[in-house]
Amino acid sequence: MLHKWKPFSFLEKPHICCRLSSLTFFKPSVSVARLLEEEPPLSRSHNDPVFEILSGLKKLGFRRFLSGDYFRSVVFSLDQLQVNKIINFLRIESPDFAVVFFDLMRNEYRFQHSRFSRFVVAHVLAEQRRLEELRFVLEQMLKEEGSGSAPSLCEPLLNGFRDWDKNSLVWDMLAFVYSRFEMVHDALFVLAKMKDLKLHASILTYNSLLYNLRHTGTLWDVYNEIKVSGITQSKQTNSIVIDGLCRQSKLQDAVSFLRETEATGLGPSIVSLNTIISRYCKLGFTGVAKSFFCMMLKYGLLPDSYSYNILIHGLCIAGSIEEALEFTSDMKKHGVEPDIVTYNILTKGFRLLGQMDGAWKVIQRMLDRLNPDVVTFTILICGHCQNGNVKEGLKLREEMLSRGLQLSVLSYSVLLSSLCKVGQVHEALVLFYEMEEQGLEPDHVTYSILIHGLCKQGEVQSALLLYEEMCSKSIPPSSLSSGAILLSLCENGMISEARVYFDSLIMNDWAHDIVLYNIMIDGYARQGNLEEALELYTIITEKGITPTTVTFNSLIYGFCKNRNLAEARRLLETIGLHGLKATAVTYTTLMNAYCEDGNMRCMLELLQEMHAKGIRPTHVTYTVIIKGLCKQQKLQDAIRLLEDMRYMGLSPDQVTYNTIIQCFCKARNIKMAFKLLNEMWMNSLEPTPATYNILINGLCVHGNLKDANKLLISLHKQNIKLTRVAYTQIIKAHCVKGNAYSAFMFFCLMMEKGFEISIKDYSAVINRLCKRCLITEAQHFFCIMLSHGISPDQEICDVLFNACQQCGDLSFVYEMLAWTIKSGLLTQK
Repeated sequence: MLHKWKPFSFLEKPHICCRLSSLTFFKPSVSVARLLEEEPPLSRSHNDPVFEILSGLKKLGFRRFLSGDYFRSVVFSLDQLQVNKIINFLRIESPDFAVVFFDLMRNEYRFQHSRFSRFVVAHVLAEQRRLEELRFVLEQMLKEEGSGSAPSLCEPLLNGFRDWDKNSLVWDMLAFVYSRFEMVHDALFVLAKMKDLKLHASILTYNSLLYNLRHTGTLWDVYNEIKVSGITQSKQTNSIVIDGLCRQSKLQDAVSFLRETEATGLGPSIVSLNTIISRYCKLGFTGVAKSFFCMMLKYGLLPDSYSYNILIHGLCIAGSIEEALEFTSDMKKHGVEPDIVTYNILTKGFRLLGQMDGAWKVIQRMLDRLNPDVVTFTILICGHCQNGNVKEGLKLREEMLSRGLQLSVLSYSVLLSSLCKVGQVHEALVLFYEMEEQGLEPDHVTYSILIHGLCKQGEVQSALLLYEEMCSKSIPPSSLSSGAILLSLCENGMISEARVYFDSLIMNDWAHDIVLYNIMIDGYARQGNLEEALELYTIITEKGITPTTVTFNSLIYGFCKNRNLAEARRLLETIGLHGLKATAVTYTTLMNAYCEDGNMRCMLELLQEMHAKGIRPTHVTYTVIIKGLCKQQKLQDAIRLLEDMRYMGLSPDQVTYNTIIQCFCKARNIKMAFKLLNEMWMNSLEPTPATYNILINGLCVHGNLKDANKLLISLHKQNIKLTRVAYTQIIKAHCVKGNAYSAFMFFCLMMEKGFEISIKDYSAVINRLCKRCLITEAQHFFCIMLSHGISPDQEICDVLFNACQQCGDLSFVYEMLAWTIKSGLLTQK
């Protein structure tokens, strides 16, 4: 039997077939034209089911017979040839019944019709101008036939149906459906056959084909074919051509084509002008885009919301937010209401300019007419987080949830990233698990953000657990997440654990990832373990992995750390042999080593070499040179170099200033040191705690202790961040001077700031007070120490015991002796 029965898939809507890249052509099938030459089926014997069916249809009527027992018993035994005969006979007797029988067999009995039956019904539908049904029949056929089927379908259509009525319409619809399914080569084949038969395709078919070819050079060939054929073009034709030229970055050609169409009487359409306006906006030519917008009004075309949104978006991207707002007002004047897209564009525009207040005003305006959507909130969240205001971002998240809106993965990722940047990693983890509870699947970016955040906080074990969770979900880890864990292990001094983790990565998916090798080599180099670093470098070369400049920078740093400057210099020359270029970091590392070694000549030679090779020094490079000049007491040269940096567009940082301020303090020029501090403020450069430590130390050692007191008290009151070093320096200075009360006052201030006070701090104060024979004061500090639960060590007991003996304070001597015996600290005296 030739019958073919298929499941109910034919009831589904047709879908787009495979793309042009997979086009193949098949051999044409045997012609079915002979069926048309056969006698009508009624002349057959009574044993022929075709005869029985057609007779039954004639006697009992169409619907009655088809619902009867005989037809139900015989229908499943029918093959394609028998069904072809029935449909062809019905076409002659009653075309409508032919279509009904075709649909019945397909829909109720899941029968797979032959090409012949499909083409018969297609011609019936074409003759009756039932174009939607005609398209559906051909779509079903092409869905089954697939790409490359045009030759085998054109053969029966050409040989068996050439003289049928409306044959040209069937050909045209076949070409149209092929084009709709993106089977462009098949559509072109059908059009070529139509040209041979002198059949004309419709402008709809040509437009569909133009649309599919708009990004290729074939666009013009099809358009010229339309012009030659004499078919009346539509505005859609011109819009497609203009869109295609814009997509091919032929904007001038698109504008020329637009002007040519004016002469045809069609004139430009809103779609064409929107396309050109959009392209000019993307290129940043908003002025030209506005001129084409005005052209719309000139031709009596009313811009729609899409037209306005294109231009408003272009103006926002160009930073012309005020002009964008003017066009928003212009929308209302022309009866076009701003939609959610308009407000989102404006919100994004304010965000790009960092004006979140303006963005919020736009949202307030939107609330009067529309409800903000997920896109609106996402833009606002991104804006606040971009400005470092994660608190406002979290408030917007609460607002979204209260409105029943679900955050996107992007919104969560932005919030997670911002929380991690400000060190709130645990809050980020809470948000991460909330995200999963909302049914959102984290991707490798989300995991990478958290892993990196945990690593920055030194929580490597938690990062590893998260990394394992990511792998268990079959989310491939990125080099970023793996590298973050490895880097954190190295930075936290866990070099052995880092090597174990590194080896596991190399054994799996990252065997040739130079970034991971660089992290490990740098980890060894910073620990001074050059042997392991060089071993990894050897492995890289043996595996054929190309090293990077970072690889050599780490090795050069390692040799400099080990004071092997000759080998570091040799490595600098080796970089070029690998086709790489040394960077400012490379030279600065080596220059710093020469500076530490006191070899200013070699340091300056490297600077000249940088200039000769066109490598621009960085502010760090100049900081190293300034440090070298300061070591040679060339402070005025250092000041001049500081000025030269700004002239060259380089901004000195806090390290640069700290270096030179420290040198002026050592030179006892405290006035100049404070002048440089003021210069930092004038250049919007906030001094670091190290800056204040240097100044306080300078005042204590070489300046006026009273000024040091004033400075520290002032900073303390302003809640300026200081380190404990600032307090211990001034406490030490007062102890040396014998100012026990002042030392005690600053000691209290240090405790007030919450600094952890160790036994070393007490030991330093007690030791210095005892040397000044301030025994009572030393005893006072000893009591404070005990009251804070800190047990004295042998050294403190010995110092106090000896000091009390020398001063004749026998009562305290006996107290100390009893206390040390009780505590198990037996004095040696």
